Amino acid sequence: MEGKSQVNQSQNDVVIDRCASKLSDLWEKEDYWAIWLGFAMLLVGLFIYLSNPPAALHQKIDKANETLAVESTRAPFKTVAWYKAVDAKKLKATSTPIGKKVKLYTHKPHGWSGNPLNAFMMDKPAAEAKKRKAVAKYEAAKTKETAALKAAKTAETAAAGAGFTSETLNAEAVKAIDVWRDTHMKASKAKKKAKAKPYNQIPYLIGLSIFLAIFFGIGKKAMGNSMTKFMVGFGFVFLIAVLSYTASTNVTMKHFGIGYAAWAILFGLIVSNTIGTPKWVMPAVQTEYYIKTGLVLLGAEILFGKILSIGVPGIFVAWVVTPTVLIATYIFGQKIVKMPSKTLNITISADMSVCGVSAAIATAAACRAKKEELTLAVGLSLVFTSIMMILMPAFIKAVGMPQVLGGAWMGGTIDATGAVAAAGAFLGDKALYVAATVKMIQNVLIGVIAFCVAVYWCAKVDCVPGERVSKMEIWHRFPKFVIGFIAASIVFSLIAQSMGNDVSYALIDHGAIRGMSKIFRGWFFCLAFVSIGLATNFRDLKHQFAGGKPLILYVCGQSLNLILTLLMAYIMFYKVFPEITARI
Repeated sequence: MEGKSQVNQSQNDVVIDRCASKLSDLWEKEDYWAIWLGFAMLLVGLFIYLSNPPAALHQKIDKANETLAVESTRAPFKTVAWYKAVDAKKLKATSTPIGKKVKLYTHKPHGWSGNPLNAFMMDKPAAEAKKRKAVAKYEAAKTKETAALKAAKTAETAAAGAGFTSETLNAEAVKAIDVWRDTHMKASKAKKKAKAKPYNQIPYLIGLSIFLAIFFGIGKKAMGNSMTKFMVGFGFVFLIAVLSYTASTNVTMKHFGIGYAAWAILFGLIVSNTIGTPKWVMPAVQTEYYIKTGLVLLGAEILFGKILSIGVPGIFVAWVVTPTVLIATYIFGQKIVKMPSKTLNITISADMSVCGVSAAIATAAACRAKKEELTLAVGLSLVFTSIMMILMPAFIKAVGMPQVLGGAWMGGTIDATGAVAAAGAFLGDKALYVAATVKMIQNVLIGVIAFCVAVYWCAKVDCVPGERVSKMEIWHRFPKFVIGFIAASIVFSLIAQSMGNDVSYALIDHGAIRGMSKIFRGWFFCLAFVSIGLATNFRDLKHQFAGGKPLILYVCGQSLNLILTLLMAYIMFYKVFPEITARI
């Protein structure tokens, strides 16, 4: 009996040890710290912006909605007064004093053209000279807007005089109003640039560096690493991140769509493959730690209300085409291209078909891809993203493709969310709205793809013949930060829904998200890309790129993606659900 008791006690000890190990994961594992840090940032953002709404928020929204209700029944198209009411209720918490203060302390380097020092500081004479040029451009843009507005009102009055029964007059009014909206958007952009002021961003960048070093250092300390060593190395990583942002804010680089991610990896690679990454920097070279935290923040930006705003057509474009392309590309890589590495194959497939870097990180974690494989997949994505964000809107405009179709096409094929927005803005408001929404719907698949890859790898790739798939192995392989990504999306969607579209636009979309989440997500991603470069050797990449098979895989997969996405977008938006397209 005593021996049996000892055995039972030993078994109980094992169970307790396993439970304790699982519980300790909550403060010892990187994925969980990404969740805690991400949610801490989101909660701070909510507290700041929900406590400081724009003045007379509800009154202005109510007044604008009254106008919209009247105008919606007065004419069969969106009138000048309708658009003005929409503009009037687009209030932003980021424009409040506290919102401007947050932006001041977290701002990336400013745009520049000739002197790179202007990215960090500008004295009063230089600011005044810049302002004079910007004001001149704004006045010219404003003059065009005024003329276009007058023409729009004249055309609308003519249509109203006919009781809105003349299709010809109605069409002329719609065309004139569209021209006015285009000039209005250009004048608004010019107005922002006409507010140039002297600045010195260096003290704020130093303060931000210290804050982020402590922010991430707390997690490293809890995970059993030296916080001091991390903070010392972090200064170097942050400096490269600042230089990357600086290069990307150059006017020429903006024009060609070469963003901070490409520069961050490039600068990191130059350091690691020339002088070598210093040993004292390596404790802060934490690619997954930074990007996982950033992905939790990304979850808050995926609001269900926005997903439903364009309904079933957008869901078909994103949720049917994307997994089809991913699976087809993976099979093509294995059967036709003969990719030697299955992990590289699936990582490139997910990167290209879902949403670029974010999907690549989640997929690489699920299948345990090598860091150089992730670097190669990300590199391909960044190169083709820069090319596509320039060529696609130019092609769409050249062939006269409708904005809704062009926006859906770009949203489902261009990898990075920021590049999608930039490409959509080139075409117009409708294209920007549709492209950004389709990309947001597609981003939802990050968690789904990570889970499916984890299951497939456990069941088919890394399985032992004759053994059943272990649920615990799937859970162990599944990237836990995805839970934070999903939770953030659900929480913020519920909060936004409870507020209503107009208030959530001001306090959530243009408050906690754009005023906190997106700002820090950009910095976290930049730190991750710098870390990728600093931890990668060209010799490793050369081995992975042998024979050009990854490039062939990406080009063929993206070609299929472009064809299927355009076809699906046309069928859904113009054949199956034209009434939804008409409302956009």
